[in-house]
Amino acid sequence: MKEITTSEDLMPTPEAWAAMEAFNAELDAAGITRAMGGLKPSKQGKRVRFDGTGRTLTDGPFAATNELIAGFWIWEVKDMAEALDWVTRCPNPMPGPSEIEIRPMYGDADFVDM
Repeated sequence: MKEITTSEDLMPTPEAWAAMEAFNAELDAAGITRAMGGLKPSKQGKRVRFDGTGRTLTDGPFAATNELIAGFWIWEVKDMAEALDWVTRCPNPMPGPSEIEIRPMYGDADFVDM
Protein backbone atom coordinates (compact mmCIF):
# COMPACT_ATOMS: atom_id res chain seq x y z
CA MET A 1 0.00 0.00 0.00
CA LYS A 2 1.25 3.49 -0.86
CA GLU A 3 2.15 5.69 2.09
CA ILE A 4 0.31 9.02 2.06
CA THR A 5 2.70 11.75 3.12
CA THR A 6 0.86 14.95 2.18
CA SER A 7 -2.68 16.05 1.43
CA GLU A 8 -1.80 16.21 -2.27
CA ASP A 9 -1.09 12.45 -2.25
CA LEU A 10 -4.71 11.67 -1.36
CA MET A 11 -6.71 9.97 -4.05
CA PRO A 12 -10.50 10.24 -3.99
CA THR A 13 -12.47 7.43 -2.44
CA PRO A 14 -14.47 5.28 -4.87
CA GLU A 15 -17.63 7.07 -3.67
CA ALA A 16 -16.10 10.53 -4.22
CA TRP A 17 -14.83 9.44 -7.66
CA ALA A 18 -18.31 8.21 -8.62
CA ALA A 19 -19.92 11.45 -7.41
CA MET A 20 -17.48 13.54 -9.46
CA GLU A 21 -18.00 11.36 -12.54
CA ALA A 22 -21.77 11.85 -12.19
CA PHE A 23 -21.30 15.62 -11.87
CA ASN A 24 -19.02 15.66 -14.93
CA ALA A 25 -21.69 13.74 -16.86
CA GLU A 26 -24.24 16.45 -15.91
CA LEU A 27 -21.85 19.14 -17.19
CA ASP A 28 -21.39 17.23 -20.45
CA ALA A 29 -25.14 16.71 -20.84
CA ALA A 30 -25.68 20.46 -20.36
CA GLY A 31 -23.14 21.11 -23.12
CA ILE A 32 -20.98 23.52 -21.14
CA THR A 33 -17.75 21.51 -20.76
CA ARG A 34 -14.97 22.67 -23.08
CA ALA A 35 -12.08 20.93 -21.25
CA MET A 36 -11.37 19.23 -17.93
CA GLY A 37 -8.58 17.33 -16.32
CA GLY A 38 -6.90 16.22 -13.15
CA LEU A 39 -3.36 17.23 -12.33
CA LYS A 40 -0.74 14.96 -10.80
CA PRO A 41 0.83 15.98 -7.47
CA SER A 42 3.20 18.96 -7.48
CA LYS A 43 6.12 16.67 -6.60
CA GLN A 44 5.95 15.61 -10.25
CA GLY A 45 5.92 19.22 -11.48
CA LYS A 46 8.32 22.05 -12.22
CA ARG A 47 8.05 25.79 -11.79
CA VAL A 48 9.80 28.37 -13.90
CA ARG A 49 10.27 31.81 -12.34
CA PHE A 50 10.81 34.76 -14.64
CA ASP A 51 12.86 37.85 -13.80
CA GLY A 52 13.51 39.94 -16.88
CA THR A 53 15.47 37.67 -19.20
CA GLY A 54 16.46 35.30 -16.37
CA ARG A 55 14.76 31.97 -15.71
CA THR A 56 14.97 29.84 -12.55
CA LEU A 57 13.74 26.24 -12.51
CA THR A 58 12.39 24.69 -9.29
CA ASP A 59 11.51 21.02 -8.95
CA GLY A 60 8.37 20.06 -7.03
CA PRO A 61 6.99 19.45 -4.50
CA PHE A 62 6.14 23.05 -3.74
CA ALA A 63 5.47 24.81 -0.46
CA ALA A 64 2.01 26.20 0.32
CA THR A 65 0.26 22.97 -0.57
CA ASN A 66 -3.04 24.55 0.50
CA GLU A 67 -2.87 26.57 -2.72
CA LEU A 68 -2.18 23.75 -5.17
CA ILE A 69 -4.51 23.07 -8.07
CA ALA A 70 -5.66 19.47 -8.35
CA GLY A 71 -7.76 19.75 -11.48
CA PHE A 72 -9.66 22.10 -13.72
CA TRP A 73 -12.72 22.63 -15.87
CA ILE A 74 -13.20 25.08 -18.69
CA TRP A 75 -16.89 25.82 -19.06
CA GLU A 76 -18.76 27.95 -21.53
CA VAL A 77 -21.56 29.58 -19.54
CA LYS A 78 -23.52 32.77 -20.09
CA ASP A 79 -22.29 34.52 -16.92
CA MET A 80 -20.76 34.17 -13.46
CA ALA A 81 -24.18 33.41 -11.95
CA GLU A 82 -24.50 30.29 -14.10
CA ALA A 83 -20.95 29.22 -13.19
CA LEU A 84 -21.76 29.67 -9.50
CA ASP A 85 -24.95 27.66 -9.92
CA TRP A 86 -22.94 24.76 -11.33
CA VAL A 87 -20.05 24.89 -8.89
CA THR A 88 -22.31 24.97 -5.83
CA ARG A 89 -23.76 21.64 -7.01
CA CYS A 90 -20.30 20.07 -7.32
CA PRO A 91 -19.46 17.31 -4.86
CA ASN A 92 -16.63 18.21 -2.47
CA PRO A 93 -13.51 17.20 -4.42
CA MET A 94 -11.51 16.37 -1.28
CA PRO A 95 -12.25 14.32 1.84
CA GLY A 96 -12.02 17.43 4.06
CA PRO A 97 -12.36 21.17 3.55
CA SER A 98 -11.57 22.37 0.04
CA GLU A 99 -12.42 25.18 -2.31
CA ILE A 100 -12.97 25.80 -5.99
CA GLU A 101 -11.91 29.06 -7.61
CA ILE A 102 -13.95 30.42 -10.52
CA ARG A 103 -12.53 32.96 -12.95
CA PRO A 104 -13.70 34.17 -16.32
CA MET A 105 -11.38 33.84 -19.30
CA TYR A 106 -10.41 36.70 -21.56
CA GLY A 107 -12.20 36.91 -24.89
CA ASP A 108 -11.56 38.83 -28.08
CA ALA A 109 -13.82 41.68 -26.91
CA ASP A 110 -11.46 42.32 -23.99
CA PHE A 111 -8.72 43.39 -26.40
CA VAL A 112 -10.67 45.63 -28.78
CA ASP A 113 -9.22 48.88 -27.42
CA MET A 114 -5.59 47.75 -27.25
